[in-house]
Amino acid sequence: MPPSLNYDSPQALRSYLDQNGLGMRKQFGQNFLINPAARLKLLDALELQPGDRIWEVGSGLGAMTAGLLGRGAKVSAFEIDRGFIKALEEFFGDDIAFTLVPGDVLKTWPAAEPAPYFLGNLPYNIAAALLADFIEKNRYFTRMVFTVQREVARRMAAKPGSADYSSLSVLCASAYTISPLMVLKGASFYPAPKVDSQGVRFDLRTDIDPAGYPPAFKPLVRSLFSARRKTIKNNLQNFLSSIIIKTERPGIQDLTLELLEKVGINPTERAENLGIGEFSALAGALALAVRDMGIEGNNGNSGSD
Repeated sequence: MPPSLNYDSPQALRSYLDQNGLGMRKQFGQNFLINPAARLKLLDALELQPGDRIWEVGSGLGAMTAGLLGRGAKVSAFEIDRGFIKALEEFFGDDIAFTLVPGDVLKTWPAAEPAPYFLGNLPYNIAAALLADFIEKNRYFTRMVFTVQREVARRMAAKPGSADYSSLSVLCASAYTISPLMVLKGASFYPAPKVDSQGVRFDLRTDIDPAGYPPAFKPLVRSLFSARRKTIKNNLQNFLSSIIIKTERPGIQDLTLELLEKVGINPTERAENLGIGEFSALAGALALAVRDMGIEGNNGNSGSD
C-alpha cells in the first residue's frame, strides 16, 4: 500500500483527491471500499496462491490492488477514470506483477491476457452486462469474487419460480456455483451509497462443461425471458421466427409445439419457472431440428433481452 494513503479513511481519500485535482464521477459508479475487514474477507475468498494471475475491475486508487500484490498475485487492473489511472501508475507502475488496462472494461477485456481469477467492485450500471458478456463469449474464470448492488446479487443467485429469476440467473448458474458473502451497508464505502451492496463468490462448475451447451442456449434463454408475461410458446415462436431464414413444413407454429412436446415443456409455461436443464434440452432439440430438417438459419445468434 502506498504509505501516504490511508484507504480506511474518508478524510485521507478526500484529501488525496483534492490535492491531485481528482473527483468522483457518478456515471462510473465510483465508491471506495473503506471497510478493511470487508476488503480482507474478499481477498481471502479468492484463495489465491503467489503467482496467480487475476483481473481486477474498477481498481480506483488501488486499495484492493495493494492487497492482491501483497499476496503475490499478478494483477491486470482495469480502470476507466483518467485521474485514477495516473494514480495507479504512480503507486504500482514499477511493480512487474502489475499491468494497467486503461479504458472501458466492456470494450477492453476481449484483448486482455486471460486470467483464472477475477475481483471487482462492480458498479450497478455495468455489473450485469459485464458478467453476461463474459459468459456469452465463453470467458470463464476459475473463481470470481466481487461486490455489487444487493439487488443485482439477488438476480444472479435467484432460483426458478422467484420474482428475481431472469436470464442473468440462468446464465450465471449455467457456469458457476454462486455463494453469497457479506452484506455491505453504505457506511462501508466512501462516498456512502444509498443502497446495500453484497459480496459474491462464483466458482466455475466442475460437474458440466460451461462451454458445452448447444449453440442456441444463451440467445434462447435471453429471448424466452424477453417478454416475461408471455408464454414459452409465444416467446419461442418469436425466437424461431427471428433465426429461421427459410423453411418448409412444419411451419413456425408447428415447429414450436413439436419442440416443446419433445422436451416435455407445457406450451403455457413461462420462462421464470424453467430450470437450466429444460433450457438446455430445448436448445438441443432446436439444434437437432435445424440439422434434420435442413433449415437455413443463423445458428441462434439473434434474440436478446
